[in-house]
Amino acid sequence: MKIAYITDSGTGKSIAEMAEKGIISVPLQISDENNTYQDMENLSKHDLIKLLHEGHVFKTSQPSPGLIQECFESLKQQNTDLIIAVPICNGLSGTISTMTTIANALGINIITVDCYVTAVVQEYLIERIKKAHEAGVSDLEIQLVINEIIDSCNTLIIPENLDQLIRGGRMTPLAAKLGKLLKIAPVLQINKSTSGRIDTLQKVRTFRRALEKAMDQMEVDGVGNEDDWYVAVAHVDNASEAEALAEKIHLRFPKIQVEVIELCSPVAAHTGLGSICLQYFRKK
Repeated sequence: MKIAYITDSGTGKSIAEMAEKGIISVPLQISDENNTYQDMENLSKHDLIKLLHEGHVFKTSQPSPGLIQECFESLKQQNTDLIIAVPICNGLSGTISTMTTIANALGINIITVDCYVTAVVQEYLIERIKKAHEAGVSDLEIQLVINEIIDSCNTLIIPENLDQLIRGGRMTPLAAKLGKLLKIAPVLQINKSTSGRIDTLQKVRTFRRALEKAMDQMEVDGVGNEDDWYVAVAHVDNASEAEALAEKIHLRFPKIQVEVIELCSPVAAHTGLGSICLQYFRKK
């Protein structure tokens, strides 16, 4: 069976970077007041940071349906039997629905996996599925492994300030005003239990306290000292804070793998400068 593996730039990786792994990636779209960009193609993470510093307000959207159509038509011409797709989750985007509709119209079999988030776990899942298929693992075994990874995953978002959330309309004016007056720092989460939608986990005073609460939540979620846990500490132009948090996590959970990375642009565009995001899951 000829299988095509597909994801999108929610992984934080470009088309070329994913192609090196034998995986097709389509770029999500990021728009400001003047332009619509193709994420990781004509808008790098560095470019987004620069525009955030200039005060631009962003909207994000799924990959161009026309581009998905072209991609799938090409796969059909190459006699592809099955598409396996792990795009950005249903709760944040309509990408899964668009891919399914286009594949069905072209008569191509497609299996989509809702990861209930985006970023590192999205990339890990599509690579894990590809590796398992190529090793001859049964579909049932693959499904069980993927479910375990998704069930273990949580993503915590801590904005350093509320400015970008306010500009982008992600907070009501009253909530935003009260939040700034009281110096409230929200800890947001997105996972399977929130159906892939961003929800408020806790509200605390000060950004640093919010980071401490995020580590406490890791324990609540069962993160221990087993070496199969992975933690990404992602940041938006806030490397020093991210490095400091990663060191605290390492001291608290000495056996787990901790990596500091830049936050993927589709999330950073909404959370704003200084934000820290923790994403953790159990590798299988």
